[in-house]
Amino acid sequence: MLDYSVSEVKGIGEKFAEDLMALNIHTVEDLLLYFPSRYDVLEILPLSELIHEDKVTIEGRVLNTPSLSYFGRKKSRLSFNVEVENIAVKVVMFNRAFAKKQLNVGDIVTLTGKWDAHRLQITVSNYQKGSMEKSSDIQPIYSVRGDVTSFRLKKAIQQAIQDFGDKVEEILPPDMITAYKIPTRNHAIKTMHFPESRTALKHARRRFTYEEFLLFQLKIQLLRKRRREASMGNAQHYDEVKVANFIKGFPFSLTNAQTKSLNQILSDMKSPYRMNRLLQGDVGSGKTAVAAIGLYATITATKQGALMVPTEILAEQHYQSLKEMFGELARVELLTGSVKGKKRKEILADLQNHQVDILVGTHALIQDEVHFADLGLVVVDEQHRFGVEQRRALSNKGLHPDVLFMTATPIPRTLAITAFGDMDVSVIDEMPAGRKEIETYWTKANTFERVLGFIENHIKAGEQAYIICPLIEESDKLDIQDAVDLYNQLVDFYPPSIRVGLMHGRLHPTEKDQVMKEFAANEVQVLVSTTVVEVGVNVPNATIMVIYDAERFGLSQLHQLRGRVGRGDKQSYCILIADPKSETGKERMRIMTETNNGFELSEQDLKLRGPGDFFGTKQSGIPDFKVADMIHDYRALETARNDAAEIIQFNLLEEDPKYVKLRNFLDNEGVFDTVLD
Repeated sequence: MLDYSVSEVKGIGEKFAEDLMALNIHTVEDLLLYFPSRYDVLEILPLSELIHEDKVTIEGRVLNTPSLSYFGRKKSRLSFNVEVENIAVKVVMFNRAFAKKQLNVGDIVTLTGKWDAHRLQITVSNYQKGSMEKSSDIQPIYSVRGDVTSFRLKKAIQQAIQDFGDKVEEILPPDMITAYKIPTRNHAIKTMHFPESRTALKHARRRFTYEEFLLFQLKIQLLRKRRREASMGNAQHYDEVKVANFIKGFPFSLTNAQTKSLNQILSDMKSPYRMNRLLQGDVGSGKTAVAAIGLYATITATKQGALMVPTEILAEQHYQSLKEMFGELARVELLTGSVKGKKRKEILADLQNHQVDILVGTHALIQDEVHFADLGLVVVDEQHRFGVEQRRALSNKGLHPDVLFMTATPIPRTLAITAFGDMDVSVIDEMPAGRKEIETYWTKANTFERVLGFIENHIKAGEQAYIICPLIEESDKLDIQDAVDLYNQLVDFYPPSIRVGLMHGRLHPTEKDQVMKEFAANEVQVLVSTTVVEVGVNVPNATIMVIYDAERFGLSQLHQLRGRVGRGDKQSYCILIADPKSETGKERMRIMTETNNGFELSEQDLKLRGPGDFFGTKQSGIPDFKVADMIHDYRALETARNDAAEIIQFNLLEEDPKYVKLRNFLDNEGVFDTVLD
């Protein structure tokens, strides 16, 4: 019955039902689950506890006849005094002339509005004659648009609860409700809309927070289980002795975090299930070395490896470093859009004949003409830059190859277990020994000339610098420095011996590559760029990163940009030029100067920005939770994940009668169809 059209609710006609569609309310269930976006708690507190300029509620007796005055066009001001705790409090109401006739000396009134502690005055936004029924009143505030008003929506929800409230089925097993001390589903719905007390509301919210997380995690765990079942017979019998000798040949020792992540990867490769693992690590933590060992292991298992990266320049860098690492041990080839004609045909033929061991490239790797003889391991670098379909197309090149995704965006554990719940996660959270920490400074725009002088001194010592801008060209809407304008200024500012380059997203890929090649070869000393240099570019000679209008970037993005320097043995610097107006902006700058730890920064970024902004929600796979908040409710998220894992592991949905309603609910939501797709 809950899937009936919303027009089945008494009082909702065709026009109102149409208006409700703008809020994505189509069925009775949609209406019942359209929860308030926030709550205003009206609570009468003693005058001594009221905070200056806060929204407060007071109750008092009218002491004098209200005085009415007019100003402007049809604007009015009503003022009078009320007695509260034997103290006269001044009351001001704007544009409520009608209230003069309603309020008489001696009346008891309840007033809500902005409190001025210095004047003992309240500027009223709401009032009612008489006392509040309770000492505190919780007002639900709904998000509405179009012709739907809060009043009409509230009335419709009240009617829907009256007509259909007893038809709401419980979907959680009774022992779960008892163990977590949460209300039943129908009781929690009523409380969310019409809370009797703060405590009741807290428990109703707890119930839906857990329910939302559990349903999402069940979908993720089901997907994970189906993937594992579909990828049996994938064990790679690599040569452990050869792999150990390969590691010994490195000019450095692996860190403990690298070793731990590597062991998890090799264990996955050995297992009969297909690996689906995310390798997280800060810029410079040594993810590529770990991936290279995995690729070598797959070669010793007589299979081929592939490494897919987002840009041609990054593909070329990885190709050169892997060739250096492998030497005579493996044949490494590069395949990008620039590899054409005879050379391309040769590589493709040799790949199909298993004469190529490792193929490095951009999305060119997933074109139909590319055929591997026996693909064992796929490594995808900066995996969030590729769409799901691109990643799947590459995986489908082999007979269920193991897949390792790498990212230098440190994702907080809370997000990793949610967004990547269908993956195993390995973390490299320690930096190689002897690496110099980048010094980070925050300065204002009026010191820019001094910053340019600082850059010039370092260029004279043979070093290079990046200067990053948020925009490409001048915008009327935003008063921020743009890359083209800044490039022109710097060409005029520096002597001809210092060459300035310009890089942005609107350049043709070949032009971008040309600029980066010139910068890598120190033919360009200062590179003015938008954020296109954020990922993967490796220029060890670049020691200064200047970020203009830094307050316009999130912490994680600032950290990614900072990671473009500090790649050689010289001391590196990151200079943030920002005049943030908000406290959040100032806090971001402070955090950046205090820590170089990407994981700490990502946790802070999550708190400041929220998960949608952090990832770009469309890419992330994170659903829009109605009640749950992944940051504040992370303990409930962990609990729901553990419960979901247990339910799937022990087949409780199929075999335990207590879980029948939960299974039916998931079935009605089409979860099993999606998972089996």
